[in-house]
Amino acid sequence: MPKNFFTFKHFTIHQDRCAMKVCTDACILGASTDVDHVKNILDIGTGTGLLSLMLAQRSEAKIDAVEIDGDAYSQAISNVSESSFGDKISVFHEDIKLFDSLNSYDLIISNPPFYQKSLKSADVRANKAHHAVELSLEALIDAVARLLKPKGRFVVLLPPFEVEKLIQLARKKELYLSKKILIQHDESKPIFRVIATFQNIQTLDYQEEMLVIHEKDSKTYSEKFRILLKDYYLIF
Repeated sequence: MPKNFFTFKHFTIHQDRCAMKVCTDACILGASTDVDHVKNILDIGTGTGLLSLMLAQRSEAKIDAVEIDGDAYSQAISNVSESSFGDKISVFHEDIKLFDSLNSYDLIISNPPFYQKSLKSADVRANKAHHAVELSLEALIDAVARLLKPKGRFVVLLPPFEVEKLIQLARKKELYLSKKILIQHDESKPIFRVIATFQNIQTLDYQEEMLVIHEKDSKTYSEKFRILLKDYYLIF
């Protein structure tokens, strides 16, 4: 059973009221997302507020975090207010499909629901968190296309199949893949998550890299993973 809280070096995530718990792949998303020269950020489906807090730790950007679920929203509010980054983050209890911001954003980040066709749990909160009940990939791309600045970036974490579907949907909205990070548990395991970066301008400078979380013994963290998370994880 997941712990009710997860302590990082500079903030704590309480998660007893939120179906989406802290997970390694979400931490990779937060730690790997480039925030250089970013002035404002939108976090779609913030959950506990994890990604917003991770980006606030190493950015001066103003961050808008949007969450549709009431319990997750209140959890994010608590986590943000108890951190030292509360002045950078505003949390909104809204449906991103209806979110009417005065801003457009340099960076949009999301760890969205992705079990589009799998069997649903009896837990309604878990369904909202893990299944595309409230937010389909089509609706996600529509929101990004509406809210992203020209020359802005959209960074998203999904399983491989859903990423390929999203690439096709994004192209129809003139959002183009510029980078992939392919994530494996260890070198013997298949790719289980992809972090994809999209831009609204086409680029010839496409990048692709691999991130392996564990060494072959499946217990020791890889050096690349340790370097990436060293500013966040207490154990590094």
